[in-house]
Amino acid sequence: MAEAAESQAPPGPEGTNRWRRRAAALLMAALPVLAGVLPATAPTAAAAPAAAGSAAAAAPSARSGTGSRSAQVSLDEVTPAIPEKGDTLTLSGTVTNTSKTTLTDLRLAPRIGPRLTSRSAIQQAARRKGYLSGADGTEVPGDHGTRLSGLASGVTRSFTLKVPVSDLHLGSNGVHQLAVSLTGQTRNRPYAQILGIGRTFLPWQEEAPENRTRLTYLWPLISTPHVTARTQSDEQQTPVFQDDSLAEELAPGGRLQQMLELGKDLDVTWVIDPDLLASVDMMAGRYRVQKPGGEPDETVAGKNQAYAKRWLADLQEAVEDKEVVALPFADPDLASLAHRGTRVRGALSSLGQATALAKRTVQVVLHVKPSTDFAWPYQGAVDSSIVDVATSAGAHNVIARSDSVRETELSYSPTAARPIGSGNTALVADTLLSTAFEGDMSRAGNSSLAVQRFTAQSLALARQMPSRSRSVVVAPQRRPSVSQAQAMADGIRALGRSGWTETSSLADAAEAKPDPNARRRMPAPSSYPSSLRKSELPSAAFEQVRKTKDGLEDFKRILSQADRVMPPFTTAIDREVSNAWRGEARAGQRYRDSVEKYLLELRGAVRLIKKSDITLSGREATIPVTVQNNLAQGVDGLVLELRSSRVGLDVGDAKRVKVDGEHTQSLKFDTSAKNNGRAYVYAQLYTEDGERYGKPMKFQVNVTSITSTVLLVIAGGVLLIVLAGIRMYTQRKRSGPAPDPDAPLEQPDDGDGDDAAAGGDDDDDDADGDGGPGDGGKDAAEEGTRDDAGASGGTAAPGERTGPGKAADAGHSTDGAKPADDARASEPGAADGTAGTDGTAGTEAAADAEGTDTAERAGSDGDDTERESDNPPATGEKVDR
Repeated sequence: MAEAAESQAPPGPEGTNRWRRRAAALLMAALPVLAGVLPATAPTAAAAPAAAGSAAAAAPSARSGTGSRSAQVSLDEVTPAIPEKGDTLTLSGTVTNTSKTTLTDLRLAPRIGPRLTSRSAIQQAARRKGYLSGADGTEVPGDHGTRLSGLASGVTRSFTLKVPVSDLHLGSNGVHQLAVSLTGQTRNRPYAQILGIGRTFLPWQEEAPENRTRLTYLWPLISTPHVTARTQSDEQQTPVFQDDSLAEELAPGGRLQQMLELGKDLDVTWVIDPDLLASVDMMAGRYRVQKPGGEPDETVAGKNQAYAKRWLADLQEAVEDKEVVALPFADPDLASLAHRGTRVRGALSSLGQATALAKRTVQVVLHVKPSTDFAWPYQGAVDSSIVDVATSAGAHNVIARSDSVRETELSYSPTAARPIGSGNTALVADTLLSTAFEGDMSRAGNSSLAVQRFTAQSLALARQMPSRSRSVVVAPQRRPSVSQAQAMADGIRALGRSGWTETSSLADAAEAKPDPNARRRMPAPSSYPSSLRKSELPSAAFEQVRKTKDGLEDFKRILSQADRVMPPFTTAIDREVSNAWRGEARAGQRYRDSVEKYLLELRGAVRLIKKSDITLSGREATIPVTVQNNLAQGVDGLVLELRSSRVGLDVGDAKRVKVDGEHTQSLKFDTSAKNNGRAYVYAQLYTEDGERYGKPMKFQVNVTSITSTVLLVIAGGVLLIVLAGIRMYTQRKRSGPAPDPDAPLEQPDDGDGDDAAAGGDDDDDDADGDGGPGDGGKDAAEEGTRDDAGASGGTAAPGERTGPGKAADAGHSTDGAKPADDARASEPGAADGTAGTDGTAGTEAAADAEGTDTAERAGSDGDDTERESDNPPATGEKVDR
């Protein structure tokens, strides 16, 4: 019917046009019959493909613009949006030739359509394309149009029309359809026809109703997560941002800057994610930004502190004395938690903490006391499980949407508040008003139409029950774009001029008297929209969050300054389950992976240094194991335990670990082995409550036992070395001081040869024992002493010196007595005087070279001449020469 209505006949008498249409219809009905009667001649056969080709060509032309869609008329501005008696409407917009031919003899004119009596009628009119006779009304009486010159294909031209409201003859109150139509000719249709039409809505309320609608508009300040779990190791713990996109939103013209600039002059309820406030507050100080494509620890200094400071200052001023609602920190996805997180241990435990943190954050940053009694699931879609999760964190009011909580028995929109049991309330926002500014609002035509539709829907809602005052909540999209925010602000300002609405706070909306006929039972989980369920966080995401939380708890127990680590990680874990990851599954996965990886990196900074295989020589030994701490703070609360793979190897008890920051600690374990062999030893760190910390370290131990005989041999050798050293020390000490090299040499004694007969030698009487050639010198005497000790196993008498050819065998003594002290007092010249034990006294001279058997008995190859001892033997001591 719409396409038929768009086929407009050329002007002429009404009867002529009617007969022409009938003739055309009869001809089209007769074509199949004629095709069956006429012979298939060559020209006829050729005509069929031609007809098919023309039909195929008609389809693309229809898409490019034909009939009443040959031109696109856009109403970019309607002022005032809600006119009053005596006003003049200004309609501004553009017209674009969307056809493939030039449009001529063009004229633009305003049209006023019939009153739309329901909210659904407004929606149908907004979706309609092309001109529909009767539904699009008639031209406004009077000369309010304008003529245009020819318009070539693809060309756009702007226009402005002014129409007094009195000329519209609106009559009854309600929503009227207002349009601007383009009339002209085409080359194929050289007669006046409507080539395009642009529609909008005009709410008209000449008198204010007795009861106004109380309207609460939520103004959201929510962004995506920007701050990572990483911080610098400096005293201020400089935060690290993923990128600098938050600065772009805070800069002049940015999304958040525009939301603040527009919202500060509106009577709205500010709904704020405290994570955004915390992030901007961090940016106001020193911060770092990760390098694009670099490693996570590669950062550059952030330089947009001025934007953050200015935005915070303006926000503090804007929300002063205004209603502020704080969502749980990082705006958690309540629906995903309810549908997929409840099966994971501890998934809901942080929800209450996020609510408490939200309140503190807003108070510290904005210096206002926020309300944390409201939960806002994604897109207002709720079911009974979502309500249970939302209220478990302490919220008593859940913001839903009417397309989720549908009214099947009411013909009007009831008050938003619905008691749902256990002292909780569902605030059901109006869907048509809440979604009025979604989509592309960057085009002026779309924005203007959205504003007019928003005001029209609000009037239609108010006219449903004019005798009853109702409370309505509008919950728009969470992160409006700049153009969407501007359109929202235009719509709110337009309603400020209306006489059928008044603003209200969200707290008042929650306390409003509920409609007794409104639905109070929440939908079952099975009714949750499948399109939204597909975008929920997967169960694996909550498992990953649980793993990260468990690792963080273990890590916290060993830190000496846990307060430097816990806040960055707990807030990052809250961001892992944010509503921001709806439709951004890959970005959410990357964020969760980055948090987990950084925690593992910190935990790995406290580790065991790898040991190589060791060998234990003996049944008891000590094994050292070193713990390294590369953190900037000390670690306490770990226990190091060794475990052997073999029963016979005892590796000792566990030891407590305490290591300062950037230091190592070596722990020694006393081990004992019952038998020889190889064994593997496993070193493992544990927390104080017995949880494993890090991976075990494995090394091999080889136990080799030493027998008692080998130990005795080694001990005897050591003893001999010690005794030899003692003898050398004693002998040198008794030798007296070294001779003076500058002293004059003594003259040889002119004796009568008795000394020679007695085997004596004048040179042997040198006090220093450093005689002449006969004795081989002092060094030779010492060498002979060492040889004697090694050959006989005995020791020389104190003070006795022997030459290379002398053997003083103490083992030949009769009674083993040492030389008496008085023996050393013999007169000079009596070198060989000895007294035996049997009372015989005599002298034995052995001055010739024939005394070889004495040397052989001593095991020495000394000189022929031996030097007598400086100390005569004691009485009763036998000396063999």
